[in-house]
Amino acid sequence: MTEAYRVGDELPPLEIPVTRTLIVAGAIASRDYQDVHHDAELAREKGSPDIFMNILTTNGLVGRYIIDHFGPAAALRKVAIRLGAPNYPGDVLRLTGQIVALEGESRALIEVAVTGDNRIGRHVTGKVIVAVTEGGDA
Repeated sequence: MTEAYRVGDELPPLEIPVTRTLIVAGAIASRDYQDVHHDAELAREKGSPDIFMNILTTNGLVGRYIIDHFGPAAALRKVAIRLGAPNYPGDVLRLTGQIVALEGESRALIEVAVTGDNRIGRHVTGKVIVAVTEGGDA
């Protein structure tokens, strides 16, 4: 299965509507109770036009993107991301990825460069290392 992957292969894009519910639910699920992630009025008082997504939600969405692509035989080994433009309600986060390295025995470790853009610009950049095995014992 891993022999089918090549350096330079591009993953199909994933578009995720950024809703107010997604932002608030992600903040609650990650126990991030900062008001800028759930209270629009307080976010505006702090200089933001609206609430915005936290890094833990973005991290989870990047992980989802990779696992959705590589399937149930995949396991995340490392996710390293950096945020840029905020994700506000009404945005669409468009994740893209490209395989940049194949490592390990049977080339079972795959490094993917990931980017995510919204209407403002680049929301996230990063690298993910995913282990993929044929038997599902990633």
